[in-house]
Amino acid sequence: MMTDEQTALIALDWGTSSLRAFRLSAGGRVLESRASDHGIQHLPEPGLPGFEAAFAAICGDWLAARPVPVVAGGMVGSAQGWAEVPYLPCPADLSQLPGAAASVRTAAGQEILIAPGLIHDPEGGTPDVMRGEEIQIAGAIAARPDWQASATLVLPGTHSKWARIRDGAVAGFATYMTGEIFALLRGHSILGRLMTDAPAAEGAHAAAFAKGVAMAAEAGPGDLTRQLFGTRTLGLTGRMAGGVLADFCSGLLIGHEIVSGLAAAPEGPVLLVGSPALCARYAGALEQISGRAPAALIENPAPQGLYRLACDAGLLSPNAEDTHA
Repeated sequence: MMTDEQTALIALDWGTSSLRAFRLSAGGRVLESRASDHGIQHLPEPGLPGFEAAFAAICGDWLAARPVPVVAGGMVGSAQGWAEVPYLPCPADLSQLPGAAASVRTAAGQEILIAPGLIHDPEGGTPDVMRGEEIQIAGAIAARPDWQASATLVLPGTHSKWARIRDGAVAGFATYMTGEIFALLRGHSILGRLMTDAPAAEGAHAAAFAKGVAMAAEAGPGDLTRQLFGTRTLGLTGRMAGGVLADFCSGLLIGHEIVSGLAAAPEGPVLLVGSPALCARYAGALEQISGRAPAALIENPAPQGLYRLACDAGLLSPNAEDTHA
């Protein structure tokens, strides 16, 4: 429902499977949000008409009521998106995002500024990329000069990201396919055959997860695939109930990710960005392995990241105050 507060910006978080739209005030407050399943791989129709239709469906009435700037981030800027926006190389000062952004214009004449992704391509190493997470990072640290100076941001998910922030820039990052590998193992491997959704005793899920994390913390090089087979043998021998085998497997994978990620993360705040349930798992594993509690658990900083993009691009004044109709 529209409020009497004026819209100053429309921000789109446009991913592979979903699209989220935010109506923001001049001061960056979220006035209204909407979501649809029209991600770039699930458009109403193929090609550019599909992007046009999805855009009009989610925020056309907002723009009809009050024409304002529009910014977007995520997979909408990929090769399969509305327009491909090249990656900005690391180290990447987050204030440089608008300079690497690109614009598209709808058939109705609305211009949309699309953020670039980031690429980390260390000499002698393997390149790594992100698209959309840079906006979440920008939003997470926008109001915290101390985090802008130095922090490690962990964004758990299908492809988890560990990003190192130094002096307002993403110095580098690493991607872990933890979520995707877990889904593959559970749904398409011999390990998943013994995993069930059967009820478990109180505390059993947490205990199985913690056991997996503990084994990861004690592992040596190359131990992950050997330890993963324990998901099957613990079930076969009855030492672990089928209803908690998925928790054990999850603990192993998340534990190995955290051990690796911490090796490249110096002392300093660690921020977890993502869904509360998944971030809670990572927080528990982080404390179990290192004794370090996360400095913050941040659920959805994308609106603030897109607001910062708009301000840095000169579409809004960062010091603008909220106004009312």
